[in-house]
Amino acid sequence: MTIIEPRLQSDLLADRVAIVTGGSRGIGGATSTMLAANGAKVVIAEVDAAKAEESVATLNDAYGAGTASAFVADLVAPDSCDRLVAHTRDTFGGSLDIVVNNAGYAWDGGIHSMTDEQFQAMLDIHLVVPFRLARATAPVFRELAGADGDRDDIYRKTVMVSSMAGQWGLQGAGNYAAAKAGMLGLMRTMSQEWGKYRVCVNAVAFGIIQTRFGLPQSEDEVIEVGGRTVHVGMPAKQAERRGVSLDEKPTEEQMYASQPVPNAMVPLGRTGNIRDAAESIFWLCSPLSDYVTGQTLVVSGGAKGGMS
Repeated sequence: MTIIEPRLQSDLLADRVAIVTGGSRGIGGATSTMLAANGAKVVIAEVDAAKAEESVATLNDAYGAGTASAFVADLVAPDSCDRLVAHTRDTFGGSLDIVVNNAGYAWDGGIHSMTDEQFQAMLDIHLVVPFRLARATAPVFRELAGADGDRDDIYRKTVMVSSMAGQWGLQGAGNYAAAKAGMLGLMRTMSQEWGKYRVCVNAVAFGIIQTRFGLPQSEDEVIEVGGRTVHVGMPAKQAERRGVSLDEKPTEEQMYASQPVPNAMVPLGRTGNIRDAAESIFWLCSPLSDYVTGQTLVVSGGAKGGMS
């Protein structure tokens, strides 16, 4: 069963090839599913080999053999992004049309007690990796634009998965907020430099989206990145302050389900889910947004301030 059941299935992205970093679970998994359901070939770049292969098998079963491919690596490693782009072109006949920079995690702490390593880790995964992937992608997009000739109906897409924290800040997560803000500056510059190659570069800034990162940390959810083991989720005290408990391991359906919240906090009265997130990313990847570039799409249910 796919991680979400897409509300739209079409050939809108037929013949398009996409990279989704962190593309096996949560927002990334839902995005990979949306792109595949609408005709794209998808490379899932993931540090967790088992999850990557599971997601590839699921997409290939659902949308046809050869729909998806896995690239397993720690993207923080200096050569990973170059190898990712090479893998994508080798796998799918030299094409590359869509890049979704979604990979990331949080390592929270107050500014007064944050270590250099803790601050740098967030810059590495949320800002340096998208920069390196952009640098690896740039010559490919230039080459393909040249091959397109005078056609003005082919636009390629890069989407940065940012956060409202990058616009407003987020108490207890200054490293994450700074990296997500930097991502927006990178996005705007890329949109200016790449427009002549018919590449649209945009970002989404999410509010509260229900994922595993919103659960208390546990031994069930760990990743290996940057040479360290990271316990995914909120520290126990932070989770307790937010009224989140984990008495037993939730199912994926429970993990990703929207939760009711006061309308004063989120005007639509609920937190977002991974379908909400993936559909907004899909729009920016599709021809429906071919005249949109350099923009930040806020997806927050109407909430204001640093929410994610």
